[in-house]
Amino acid sequence: MLSQNQFIHHVYFWLENPDNAADHAALLAGLKKLSAVSSIQEYHIGVPASTNRGVIDATYHFSLLTIFANQADQDAYQIDPMHLAFVDTCKHLWKKVIVYDSIGVE
Repeated sequence: MLSQNQFIHHVYFWLENPDNAADHAALLAGLKKLSAVSSIQEYHIGVPASTNRGVIDATYHFSLLTIFANQADQDAYQIDPMHLAFVDTCKHLWKKVIVYDSIGVE
C-alpha cells in the first residue's frame, strides 16, 4: 500500500500521428529514458487495456504513472534536466497531454 505522503503523477499522452510507428517508438523511448529520474520511486508505462465499459477512456496512446515520496520530490522532477529534455525532445510527438496528480487522504 502507498503511504499517505506519496505523490502520484499520472500523465496521459495522445500522439499527433498515432499510426506512425516511428513516433510511437520515439515517445516510448523517451518515456523509458525519463523513468530514470532519481526522484521517481516507481513508474509504469502503459497503453490502453482491452477493457470496454462506459466509464473507461481508452482514447489515449500512452500513460506514464510515476510515484514520488512526496510533493517536494515531484516538484524537483518538474525541473529535473532529464524531464525538461524529455519535453523538449518529445513535445512534437503529442497533440494532447492530460495530467492527474493525487495525494493520499486519511
